[in-house]
Amino acid sequence: MEAAGLCKHFISGGLWGGRRVVRAVEDVSLRVMPGETLGLVGESGCGKSTLGRALLRLVEPTAGRVTIDGIPITDLPPGALRRFRRSAQMIFQDPYGSLNPRMTVADILTEPLRIHRLARTRAEEMDRVAELISLVGLRPDVLLRYPHEFSGGQRQRLGIARALSVRPRFIIADEPVSALDVSIQAQIVNLLCDLQEREGLTYLLISHDLKIIEHMCDRVAVMYLGRIIEEASATDLYRAPRHPYTEALLSAVPMPMMMGEERTKQGLGTRRARIVLSGDVPSPADPPSGCSFHPRCPRYLAQGQPEICRAERPLLVQPKPPSTGASHLSACHFG
Repeated sequence: MEAAGLCKHFISGGLWGGRRVVRAVEDVSLRVMPGETLGLVGESGCGKSTLGRALLRLVEPTAGRVTIDGIPITDLPPGALRRFRRSAQMIFQDPYGSLNPRMTVADILTEPLRIHRLARTRAEEMDRVAELISLVGLRPDVLLRYPHEFSGGQRQRLGIARALSVRPRFIIADEPVSALDVSIQAQIVNLLCDLQEREGLTYLLISHDLKIIEHMCDRVAVMYLGRIIEEASATDLYRAPRHPYTEALLSAVPMPMMMGEERTKQGLGTRRARIVLSGDVPSPADPPSGCSFHPRCPRYLAQGQPEICRAERPLLVQPKPPSTGASHLSACHFG
């Protein structure tokens, strides 16, 4: 999957108020290689979910181009786009709101098969449904039950089963465990990892949980106010973040209370000094000039508030001095 210059703007206001442009996603370029998992992280409201939906044209992009398996999906007419949806699916954040409460599990899982004509008979449909139920660890007796009869973890498994029903190659998982208890989160994370290995899936994992991102992802992209501001392999990003916003995010990750030797055995890094950012996240309807992070940036304040941060937007490029990773990119004038 490759996105180039992707933008999604919404118009707010109207009638008696002034109309404003909300720049939810602004000039985002990403690439996800076959079989890998790219993590997308950032604060709530930074545009992660909107970006995921725009990549699959669940909302129409304002500008930019998205190509998946060589197919430019931003140019596809409705009929071709419908056929394309077999290749790319989405696991939604709310495991209950994304399931039709009036449909049984059997109906929810057979609907995609009928839309894409993937089963010739009712027996083939039910064989595929039984396979999906087994794949996500549910019992066969759930088929005649409704979504409200399940726990949050079971509903998320149903959402995963529905996404897998058409045998996609690319899946966007939008906060797949954020609504679940901690004890259930590990089960869903392990399920996603097992399915990726078994089915050869490619993931874009959207999450604010940096420990899950570290566990599952090959590469990580950090988003702030609709833009990608750092991108690197998971190892490089967690070991040596280059953007001050990424440093602040990582410093907020809770770390187990262990002694140095025990932490090393567990593969955990050293405890970071907590970085507390000042101010609130700016509005995407009125973003700051220059670097969008500069009003809250500790580096900007330490450098004496240089004019370049207020006047010029930094490019997402290899930082200077270069990082240990050849593909480590950062959008900071001093990074």
